[in-house]
Formats: sequence, structure tokens, C-alpha cells
Amino acid sequence: MAILFEHVTAVTMDEERRVLKDACVAVEGTKIASVGTRRPDGPFERVIDGTGKVLMPGLVNAHTHVPMALMRGYGGGCDLQTWLHDYIFPAEAKLDEQCVAAGAALGLAEMIASGTTCIADMYMKTGTIARQVLEAGISANLSCGGVYFGAPEDFSPEKCGDCQNQTALTEEWHGAGDGQILVDASIHAEYTSNPPLWQWMADYAAAHGLRMQVHASETEREHQECLERWGETPIRLLDRYGVWQNGGTAAHCVWVTDEDMALMARRHVTAVHNPVSNLKLASGVARVPALLSAGVNVALGTDGVASNNSHDLFEEIKLASILHKGVTRDPAAVSALQALEMATVNGARALGRTDTGVIAPGKTADLILVDFTAPGLTPCHDVYENLVYSARGSDVSMNMARGKVIYENGTFVTLDLERIRAEVEGYALPRIFG
Repeated sequence: MAILFEHVTAVTMDEERRVLKDACVAVEGTKIASVGTRRPDGPFERVIDGTGKVLMPGLVNAHTHVPMALMRGYGGGCDLQTWLHDYIFPAEAKLDEQCVAAGAALGLAEMIASGTTCIADMYMKTGTIARQVLEAGISANLSCGGVYFGAPEDFSPEKCGDCQNQTALTEEWHGAGDGQILVDASIHAEYTSNPPLWQWMADYAAAHGLRMQVHASETEREHQECLERWGETPIRLLDRYGVWQNGGTAAHCVWVTDEDMALMARRHVTAVHNPVSNLKLASGVARVPALLSAGVNVALGTDGVASNNSHDLFEEIKLASILHKGVTRDPAAVSALQALEMATVNGARALGRTDTGVIAPGKTADLILVDFTAPGLTPCHDVYENLVYSARGSDVSMNMARGKVIYENGTFVTLDLERIRAEVEGYALPRIFG
């Protein structure tokens, strides 16, 4: 289908970071065909008048646990370890495929309505999530979050459930939907696994050309206990086992050292900043200006909404900029443009998806319209300032993923929100919480 956006302000996020006023962006099939200030020759099956709206790349949520939408706000007021062991792990033990499907659909709906077009997700029953992603229409890097609590000497890939999950997930889903779904290898964290799993997962990733997803140095306790156990930080310890050889994402990175940062830059490991979750769980504040100065790619994630409590990436974008200004008392610590890069081009780079995150010919048509006629976005003296400090997910009027409009003016095109609500309220919540 050929679609033309005309009279938009196009925030391209291209190499020149151009902002084009009264622009035209043409889409053919799944790709962007042209970008400019002159109307291209048609015909077009649909012409969208973008007067008063900003067209920008869809947002990339580089770290989340989508089905945890079912646990929004559950166990609030706790540190990470208490929250996990006393609330989340017991609730997750009750999840079945139907619960995961309902939670994933609910989380995807929330993200789509607030402008996300691509995610990196780590969760159990990952094939069920993959089916929901295909139906929703966005793109996703999926991982199972490998854990192993057994004795190292007893480890066997044939008996380790997450080794089997990783193999099945890769064989069935990697590249599905013409690349809509990519599979990553994963280790949930150093503290939920041990060396035999790290080595197996690293070898598997190398053999299959997969990137890696890991939680790393989220809390001071986690970081220090790893040092006490192994004499090395989580980032450096996992590198010893080859975990980072294909790059990947390290979620949180609140307590990483300068030496960790240098290694991450060298290994092309992205630090995924989750400012809301880190503050809500009192984990601390990642040193994002230092990470950027060290040459580390920094992306943004919401984490699961059980520790957030929102999938609205615009909230993360704003906080990613103002938080570090306040911590460092430097108004230029993280600029509006840098914060927006984290949620677009940097996020795409983190997931190995260089075909998205930018409005340019030949790129995948992952695009959103933000309504700048809204009172909270009027007037506009600087587009970046408005997008970063004023915009909210509710200002998104259209979401186009892979060239298909999947949300428009409050209406979901690919998802049945009433059916999702019925599944959540009629089945999932009673099963988990009684």
C-alpha cells in the first residue's frame, strides 16, 4: 500500500538530525520511499494530512517484560530483592499460557497507543509472546531470560529448561514475520544463574549469530555480591565466558564501573537505561553522562510495568534528560536531542535493527504522529524541547509499524481491546491473585 504523509514536521533522526517543516514522507509497502519538502508523484492509496503534527520514528523500548502488565503496581514500596522474592516470583509461578497471552496483549496495546514500534522483551513462555507480537504488528527482539539455580556440576543442557527454551525459541521464531521477530540469547542475571549456563548461552549465541540480553549491575547489592563471589563485576565476569562476543544489551547498568564502561564500548554492549524503574525500586541512578562519554551506546527501556508502572516511553525520555541534569547540576548533562536519540536511533542500534529508528528512504516505515495542536504542546519554539519535555504517550495520534497503520485516533487496528480486557479481568487476574 502506498501512503503519503504531507504537511508534517518531520523529525528525521537521520545523520544530520534534520527537522523538515511542511514535509512529505511517502511509504510504499513496509519501507519509506521518499522524504522531502516537495510532494512526490503519486498515485497514493491514502494521503494523510499532518498539519499541526510531528512525524517521527517510532519509539524503541529496549528493555521490558511485557506480560508483567498483569502485575502493574503489585508489591510497591519494596527494594528489588524483596519485590522479586516476596511478590513477583510467587505471582509468576501461577502464570500459564493464557495468562501470558493476555498480559502480553495488554502491554502491547499500551505501548502501541503511546508510540512504541519496536521492543526487546525478556520473559517466560516466550513463544506465546511471539504470537501476540505478530498479531499486534510491531517488531520485537525476544528472549527467554535464562536462569539456572542448580549446582554447576549438575548442569546439563538437556536437563536445563532454559537451554531447551532457547533452542526451541530460536528454531521456531528467529526471523519470523520477515524479520518482525528476532530472537536473542539471554541470561537473566549473574545472581540467577552460574558459569555452565553462561558458557552454554555464549556458545549458542556465537554458533547462531545471536545478540545477548542480560540484567547487569541493577542494584548495589547485586554488584557487590558478585564482586565478593567472583572478584569481578557482572559485566567483566560474563565477558570472561564470552557472553558479549556478539554484542547485546545490558539492562540497568546503575552500578557499572569506568572499567565496565570501557569494556562495553569495546564489545558494542548497549546500556539500557530504565530511569523510572530504577528510581521506583530505589536501585539508584545510572551514570548516563559517563556512559555516553565512554562511547557506550545508551538506549531506553521501561522495564516491566510492575516496577514502573507504565509503558509510556515519553516519560522515560523526559526523565532520562532531566534526572541527570539534577544529579550533576549541569543543564547540558543530557540534552533533549540525546534523550530522543536513546529512544530511537540508539534503541534500534541496541537491537541490531539498523533499518529502523530513522526517517530516511529505504528504512522500515516505523513512524508515529504526535499531535502538536494539543494544549500541552502549544506553542512550539523548539521541536526537540517539546517532544522531550512536554509530549506524553497520549499525544500520539497514529502508530505505523512496518508500513501498516496499527493505531489511529484512539482506535486499535490489529488488537481487540475489549477481548483483551475480558481475558485479563475474567481469567488472568483471578488465576494469579484469586
